[in-house]
Amino acid sequence: MPANSSAPPAKAKKKGRRLRALVVVVVVALVAGIGFGSYWSVSTVRASFPQTTGSLQLSGLSGPVQVLRDKQGVPQIYADTPQDLFRAQGYVQAQDRFYEMDVRRHYTSGTLSEMFGSSQVGNDAFLRTLGWDQVAQQEWDHQLSATTRSYLTAYSAGVNAYLADHHGAALSVEYAVLGLKNSYTPAKWTPVDSIAWLKAMAWDLRDNMQDEIDRALMTSTLTTQQIAQLYPAYPYSRNQPIVPAGTVSGAGTPQATYTPGSGTGSQPAGASSATTAFNNVSDQLSSLANEVGSMPSMLGQASNGIGSNSWVVAGKYTTTGKPLLANDPHLEPAMPSLWYQMGLHCRTVSAACPYDVAGFTFSGMPGVVIGHNQSVAWGLTNMGADVTDLYLEKVTATAYLRDGKWVPFTTRKETIKVAGGASRVITVRSTNNGPIVSDRDTQLADVGKTAPVGNAAPDRSTGYAVALRWTALNPSKSMQAVFELDKAQDFTQFRAAARDFAVPSQNLIYADTKGNIGYQAPGQIPVRAKGDDGTYPAPGWDSSYDWKGYVPQSAMPWEENPSRGYIVTANQAVTGPDYPYLLTQDWDYGTRSQRINDLIASKIKGGGKISMDDMQSMQLDDNSEIAALLVPYLLKINVPDAYVRQAQQLLEGWDFGQDSDSAAAAYFNAVWRNVLKLAFGNKMPKELRPQGQCLRVPAVGSGPVDNLDGKERLVTECGTADADVAQPDGGDRWFEVVRDLLPNATSPWWNVSTTSTAKPTDRDALLLQAMTDARYELTSKLGKDTSTWSWGRLHTMELRNQTLGTSGPAVVKWLLNRGPWQLSGGEGAVDATGWNAQEGYGVTWVPSMRMVVNLGDLDASVWINLTGASGHAYDAHYSDQTKLWAEGRTLPWYFSAQQVDKSTQDKLTLTP
Repeated sequence: MPANSSAPPAKAKKKGRRLRALVVVVVVALVAGIGFGSYWSVSTVRASFPQTTGSLQLSGLSGPVQVLRDKQGVPQIYADTPQDLFRAQGYVQAQDRFYEMDVRRHYTSGTLSEMFGSSQVGNDAFLRTLGWDQVAQQEWDHQLSATTRSYLTAYSAGVNAYLADHHGAALSVEYAVLGLKNSYTPAKWTPVDSIAWLKAMAWDLRDNMQDEIDRALMTSTLTTQQIAQLYPAYPYSRNQPIVPAGTVSGAGTPQATYTPGSGTGSQPAGASSATTAFNNVSDQLSSLANEVGSMPSMLGQASNGIGSNSWVVAGKYTTTGKPLLANDPHLEPAMPSLWYQMGLHCRTVSAACPYDVAGFTFSGMPGVVIGHNQSVAWGLTNMGADVTDLYLEKVTATAYLRDGKWVPFTTRKETIKVAGGASRVITVRSTNNGPIVSDRDTQLADVGKTAPVGNAAPDRSTGYAVALRWTALNPSKSMQAVFELDKAQDFTQFRAAARDFAVPSQNLIYADTKGNIGYQAPGQIPVRAKGDDGTYPAPGWDSSYDWKGYVPQSAMPWEENPSRGYIVTANQAVTGPDYPYLLTQDWDYGTRSQRINDLIASKIKGGGKISMDDMQSMQLDDNSEIAALLVPYLLKINVPDAYVRQAQQLLEGWDFGQDSDSAAAAYFNAVWRNVLKLAFGNKMPKELRPQGQCLRVPAVGSGPVDNLDGKERLVTECGTADADVAQPDGGDRWFEVVRDLLPNATSPWWNVSTTSTAKPTDRDALLLQAMTDARYELTSKLGKDTSTWSWGRLHTMELRNQTLGTSGPAVVKWLLNRGPWQLSGGEGAVDATGWNAQEGYGVTWVPSMRMVVNLGDLDASVWINLTGASGHAYDAHYSDQTKLWAEGRTLPWYFSAQQVDKSTQDKLTLTP
């Protein structure tokens, strides 16, 4: 996105999310400048494959370290000190995934241009404005304990030891490409590089910011009442929250005392004028939405789909007599998978060396993020807490208005180095509410110059700027919390560790070998003033709208051993409406969570027991709730066209399962997509419609009453949004919208026409149109014969290298990418192979890993990763788990030293 006036303007077209802009002229130069076949020898591709047997020297170790790998190449590391353990972890992760690590740190530090050239200046400018690396540096300098710092230092030393002996193609084949263009050489790894990754996680897992922008954009064409219909209240009576009573109790005893806070769900008192001011700047908001959307995302689409399932069942309801815990985070499919499996084991567990842990972590970050140790297991799902707010700011070139006085900006200069080009310099301006994010786009420089504002707002004159306040910009101890979670031995220690997990705010689910289960909601969540619920931007010029602190950690929801015997977290509401603090107004709506609750309850009703197989079967449940709701209406429609009726008949007797072979699932999802477009998509402002979707709409000021001939003047208006941030996206919020509307057959939402003179249609007419459109759409995609249709032919997953494999020459894609795979599951299903209705039916997020932990026998646990341990194309472990994952299968997850040793295929000894 464009930098401010001190830097050249960037190209206006929105750069795609998920680093798809990172294929730059370097790849073209690769093919044009040299003979691809002659350069890319087998030895070039194999040069970076890691040594996994024998012995290697690793300076700084205090004793020998063993790295044992199973037949999937998953490493289990054994050492005598934690410093040796984390030093070896850094070395091993660099062996397998350094290119991924390197891209990630350039992303978090806003230095992508150093690797990929001028195309990334805009992204870097935005990232520098947020200042993640500066916050991470403050955490390193002031927040972390000496012990944590020693672990991060050891990890960095391990990474750098690998870098000292490996260069260019020996690091990864991608460096051979980069070296041809700019002789890029990776810098040494630092502890700050590891810490900053948690900021990127928090950015991708923020939920409310896009909704805040969308609601404001909608006001250009929709009334506030209509917008409210598109954001219905959470259905507490049907989909139970994580802590059903809406309190934080354990075994029936209150565990915390609350001081009632603000945040009642109403619009902020006195905020109407500020909201009005914001609502009149749709062009600028659209620009901000697109620029935020163009930010590369390491996890996936922030607007929808980034969620997860986790649940735990107490031993009284399991076949093992001990708890079973499942987790499957939903992230974007990528090559390699975001997750990295490994074990970290002190040979003798003691106070001096307390780690015996295995699970899933991120390359570039020490410790284990999700998994289990010898005593406890845990999983994570995104809480979706509202931790970001946009503030309108009345500004001059050097100051911003604050309670009637002009306050100088806090400023800093940032120099963006550009591979193959001149450096760029930007100025970052910040208010008390955070950095001015609108400075990163030239279209936002004159926000709302002419739009009217309410009397309570200052004259916009030269325009309003937009500032971002976000909890992740506050230094915290989240990195330290990871180490504490890894060594927790009981629920008390687990909760104590969670207190420091400030961002990203996650649902933590727990079980231990003694039979206890639990839940803890950690995170730094703001308390807003004046009843502000964070739904719309707040007036930055009025200090009464400042954050007034944070929800006390002692008041964050938690429970231990609930009488129902199980806990489910799947991004639904955490508590009931009686909880005294506002966590968010934008929960997921509980489709997946309630399905899991129902599956567990139906099994244990009458004395049934949950087995390991049951847990895995639930992870693969592909039931469509929206189909169960909508299909009865579709089957009642009288379809006069026999050709369309043939497709309608596919829905007769369908069980609403979305197996990849299902023709009914293919047709229904096409109908659903067309229902969304006809009922809602065509009524969205152009800023929320995808590019290329054009409509004939009344020209401004050209309705029948405005013309002497009484005729409506129509113009063609095309959408301007990138598809992955356009609406409606088809998530479970839209399930609730349609559920509320279906009983009202004459609701204006059912009107297909976009003009005021055409006769309005009703619900059945729109459904008929959707079924007809879907029939012809699938005919063009899958053929005339409905018996040959299948959901998997539409619903495919491709695994793309997130830099050089996302676009560019086909030969590069062939080298780095894998797929496609035809998948079962779908949007809102427990098997959340999600798709975005504005993009098509292709898979945009997936259960990025699956695990089930057996607390009765840890060696009987199972896991699977989306791709494999290696980030090196054509390494045996590059994608060796993907076929198993796609088939819903898992691998043994051995933990004890004896079982790990038996399953070892390769053994490497690292010596001092």
